[in-house]
Amino acid sequence: MPLPHERRTRTTAATDATERTVTLAMTIQEPDVCPAGADAVVVGAGVIGAAVAFELARGGRRVVVIDKSGGAGHGSTGASSAVIRFNYSTWDGVATAWEARHHWEDWASHPGGYGGGPVAAFHRTGAVLLDAPDAGTAAVAALFDRAGVPYERWDAATLRSRVPGIDAGRYWPPKPVHDDAFFAEPAGELGALFTPDAGFVDDPQLAAQNLADAAAGLGARFLFHRTVVGVDRCADRVSGVRLADGTRIAARVVVNAAGPWSGAFNRMAGVGSEFTVGVRPLRQEVHQVAAPRGYGAGDAFGPVLADLDLGVYLRPAAGGKVLVGGTEPACDPLEWIEDPDASSPYPTPGRFAAQVTRAARRFPRLTVPNRPTGISGVYDAADDWTPIYDRTNLGGFYVAMGTSGNQFKNAPLVGRFLATLIDRVEAGHDHDRSPVRYLGDHTGNVINLGAFSRKRPVTQGSARSVMG
Repeated sequence: MPLPHERRTRTTAATDATERTVTLAMTIQEPDVCPAGADAVVVGAGVIGAAVAFELARGGRRVVVIDKSGGAGHGSTGASSAVIRFNYSTWDGVATAWEARHHWEDWASHPGGYGGGPVAAFHRTGAVLLDAPDAGTAAVAALFDRAGVPYERWDAATLRSRVPGIDAGRYWPPKPVHDDAFFAEPAGELGALFTPDAGFVDDPQLAAQNLADAAAGLGARFLFHRTVVGVDRCADRVSGVRLADGTRIAARVVVNAAGPWSGAFNRMAGVGSEFTVGVRPLRQEVHQVAAPRGYGAGDAFGPVLADLDLGVYLRPAAGGKVLVGGTEPACDPLEWIEDPDASSPYPTPGRFAAQVTRAARRFPRLTVPNRPTGISGVYDAADDWTPIYDRTNLGGFYVAMGTSGNQFKNAPLVGRFLATLIDRVEAGHDHDRSPVRYLGDHTGNVINLGAFSRKRPVTQGSARSVMG
């Protein structure tokens, strides 16, 4: 599997035509009259923005998507590990991930019927959540029972049998790898929670492109290499956006799906003062190394593994590789940044040594290379790591933000959340007083979209990490 930054750009004929021909002029505003134009503008063409565009277009809206990059999924999405798992610390998190998984399982028919090109693939490997104190496996299992997620409880002996080469030792809490305590003997052993239906998507950027192609097939228009520099208003609602090249696009609905730039876009629009949950850009690294011997057999992948005991996760990859990422353990300082554009895409020796050495503690056969390999991305991290899918105090301005790190898996459903929310709110529903509920087509679970409100209390019981 190539590293995310090595993937070639995929551009469809529809996107080419869009870039060549789209020039939109804003209708002159009459007093107290909002202009007509596109029905909706989506800012951001990552997997979240593309999913929102697809669902809005599927509902009959005329959609324009704007992104400063050169194609769909070229930002945070391209650096995603694209893990499909269901363990979250809240009911609505679990229910959303379990419902979304059914879309990934049949991905070719979800957006593929409109695109016609290569389609991203979901690999069902199962996922192992080790019984670290912060993992909350007992509470997660209770949520699985409620949501209908199949799972197995493993003791240490079963863990060693099902995941050859793993060290089942308990090393809690996570420690810096340069601390002598890191190399102390384990204090007992760990069991695990195993979900057989979890796995990963092999190419997250292609998944975003699939959604963009599907949206384009329904009439959505994509403008790449374009930057939004202003938000227009008419009375108390949004009326469109202005681009750096002077283009003005009129629309009664604007969706902020700008990833790590979402906070800045909110400020540009003059919204956010009512938010009780903040978002900040956070630089993270994912490393790619040779998988340890025994991690998978033949062409079969080993399972995804979440190891909060040591502070890492592992995800199998093609070519006998494994991706290693961090779970934000307390011993590691978080790398908050001001300007996502200034973030280096390359891994650093210190972060590489920390994460891969921890993985090697769990899998003694894993070799730690001398030079770092992998990629860096920028997360749009919310205070409680729960995303914000909501309206704002500016009429017609909606947000799908705080999504990076743990929401790739939920993208197909996020598109439906925003389309449902926009339909209801634009028809006069007061989502703040009576939160919209979403009924899962596949699972029958009811998801309260108020759980993702901009005005919610900071989620209690959240893992306060990428685990959500």
